[in-house]
Amino acid sequence: MVEYRVGIDLGGTNIVAGVVRHDSKKNEYEIIAKAECKTAIPRPEADVCDSMADVVKKAVKKAKLTMDDIAYVGIGVPGAVNPETRIVETSPNLFFKNWEVSKMMEERLHKYVKIENDANAAALGEFLAGSAKGCKNAVAVTLGTGVGGGIVIDGKIYSGSNFAGAELGHMVIVKGGKKCGCGRCGCWEAYASATALINQTKDAIVNEKAEFSYMLDAVDGDLNNVTGKTAWDAYLAGDSTGKEVIDNYVSYLACGIVNVINIFQPDVLCIGGGVSRQGENLLAPVRAIVEAERITKHNEKQTQICAATLGNDAGIIGAASL
Repeated sequence: MVEYRVGIDLGGTNIVAGVVRHDSKKNEYEIIAKAECKTAIPRPEADVCDSMADVVKKAVKKAKLTMDDIAYVGIGVPGAVNPETRIVETSPNLFFKNWEVSKMMEERLHKYVKIENDANAAALGEFLAGSAKGCKNAVAVTLGTGVGGGIVIDGKIYSGSNFAGAELGHMVIVKGGKKCGCGRCGCWEAYASATALINQTKDAIVNEKAEFSYMLDAVDGDLNNVTGKTAWDAYLAGDSTGKEVIDNYVSYLACGIVNVINIFQPDVLCIGGGVSRQGENLLAPVRAIVEAERITKHNEKQTQICAATLGNDAGIIGAASL
């Protein structure tokens, strides 16, 4: 049986909707069309819903389908999401609380709308169709505006008794450290997200003492042009300041990953989000630190650390499969 669903990945930077073709007989998931726009927060809930509805309709049109062909819509939302009440209880990166997003989207699309935490949706996507396919236990870490976490145990999403579990980005790795968007200090998210990497890059450029700054020149002297790739490009070009930024970033990322592996011991831990596009340039040094520091370093069976093979599509497939 073939069914068409829509998955929405609602991020702090972009909104992406994809039409997913699910062949239940072959157990295959295929994104046949996508559309996207900027999230452009902060702005009212209704405006964000308008944008999501718009990209859904554009994606469905690209797929040469109509909304009548769509079985249902799923949304991955950052923050504490209650799939039973279908309410986003809190989303620090979107600045929303008790957001009745399913109800608002159903009014716009006239389709049943399910919701889940975005990282949980990405983990489900990887479990169903990506790097964790066939595994019993898996963890997905998403490095984007924040640090998202999704946990699959015995084939099911783990979200805790209050649907706020797996917020891995909000474990503290530096006591009394940098202020996080959640209000706490020293969270992993404040050090290992793409946003954190951008901020670390800007700080390094400002504090650089050299007469010539590779990274400052690369952004045409404007810190507003710094992206998550700026320090990586400098590092790969042999720039010492870029190397320092990346070495520090990798150490923060690996610190959190060691904690996650020590607690959950998954078969696979996959890393997604924009930073993961660095591939082995990121994964190899992370693995080296993890191998030296994990509690199970002498065990025969070890957690496989890999890139999320579906990339940003994981959240779309997972949301469409709720």
